[in-house]
Amino acid sequence: MEREAIRRRERLYVGGEWVTGPDTFPVTDLADGGTFAEVAAADEDAADSALAAAEDAKATLRDTTIPQRCEWLQAIADGLRDRKTELAEVIVREAGKPISSARGEVDSAAERFERAIEEIRHLKGEYREGTTSGHEGWEAIVKHEPVGAVLCITPYNYPLATTALQVAPALAAGNAVVLKPASKTPVSAAILTEIVDEVGLPDGAFNFVPGKASVIGDELAGDDRVNAIAMTGSSGAGKHVAYESGMVNLHMELGGNAPAVVFEDADLDAAAGAAAKGSLKYAGQRCSAISRVLAHESVHDDLVERIDAGMDDWVQGDLFDEDTDLGPLISAEQADWVAELVEDAVDRGATVVRGGDRYEQEEGVHVFEPTLLADVPQDARIVDEEQFGPVCAVTTFGDDEEALEVANRSDLALDACVFTSDYDRAMRMAEYIDAGAVRINGAPSHGLGDIPFGGNEDSGIGREGLDSTIHEFVRKKSIIL
Repeated sequence: MEREAIRRRERLYVGGEWVTGPDTFPVTDLADGGTFAEVAAADEDAADSALAAAEDAKATLRDTTIPQRCEWLQAIADGLRDRKTELAEVIVREAGKPISSARGEVDSAAERFERAIEEIRHLKGEYREGTTSGHEGWEAIVKHEPVGAVLCITPYNYPLATTALQVAPALAAGNAVVLKPASKTPVSAAILTEIVDEVGLPDGAFNFVPGKASVIGDELAGDDRVNAIAMTGSSGAGKHVAYESGMVNLHMELGGNAPAVVFEDADLDAAAGAAAKGSLKYAGQRCSAISRVLAHESVHDDLVERIDAGMDDWVQGDLFDEDTDLGPLISAEQADWVAELVEDAVDRGATVVRGGDRYEQEEGVHVFEPTLLADVPQDARIVDEEQFGPVCAVTTFGDDEEALEVANRSDLALDACVFTSDYDRAMRMAEYIDAGAVRINGAPSHGLGDIPFGGNEDSGIGREGLDSTIHEFVRKKSIIL
């Protein structure tokens, strides 16, 4: 593809105006190395200004109609498609995604804004009659109204698509938005903000405040002017935000450690293909990635061989090459973390079938090889801890009870999958595995947000999805006639 010379310098967007920040921070170019953008860093004063602008916009937004909001959402979707080439290149550079995946993310983001239109049009009030003693003849209207202001805290791994999954429902429901993007991937969110600015929302309806969480995170999360917080991120960060937030609607999709439980009667080719893709897609930097494979002891060796063969099809290379499947990790720190977990597993007796090494490809571009670990002991840290790397770790179990024990031992309970030809076993495992979702005979996948997605325990609060999220961003009011 023809590459544009992107050297951007981003500003804050507060109260309908573009403003400079007191400082800037660099964004690493994960395609060519070095830096490709300088982004304004909001401080506490800027965060306070954004919150004040959102507070001022609440009354105006509450009076908007659903058709009016739908026009905004459609215009944003159209704007994303108009700038698809630019956005895709930005996602390649800031997130390290192959170009084909980056284009798909732009399409997904645009479609999420359009799907929010469909969902908000189906949000209808209720008419109720009194049915209890003393309330005979009572009539009431139960209507929905926006909660007020939504703080959107978005992750680096899907910097545009996940942002759309938070922002589109918030705007559709008539709320003001304060967007705090991940510091490693703020440029695609800045372009989204440019598109929103052109649509002509009321001043303060949308605010963009990139910056370090250590500087503005508590200022944003702990402010009484915030009525709901949508967050995708690590479990540790989510717990901190929840501690600071007070009485607001918390809508959090946090860390994951999805097991793939493969029984002796499974279609091993299908299981191996799902394990390879589930472990390697976006270099494993997905909360729903298959982070560990629990294989019945009778099929472990056969399954490992098939996964190894499947990994041959995954190509590392130039991120702008159409054939490239795998890119780098987001940072040196993330590569360090993955290496630490792999080293721990090997020290405990795991076998490295392939990969296991990391290197710096360009300045600031850290690559971890696609890695397959076999015979991983159950006490290895990688069996219980989130890795966010391109590592498929295969351990064994002897029976259903042991498989459940290992699958449920982690504090992370976001996603899981089960491979078996026994329908009753599949349903029993799906029922008893502690996870927000369990897929049978396929890798975890939730599409554009039509299926509720979220976790138990340390993996989050509530369920994402366009319909589910809209319901988190409205409240009910009963008007008794």
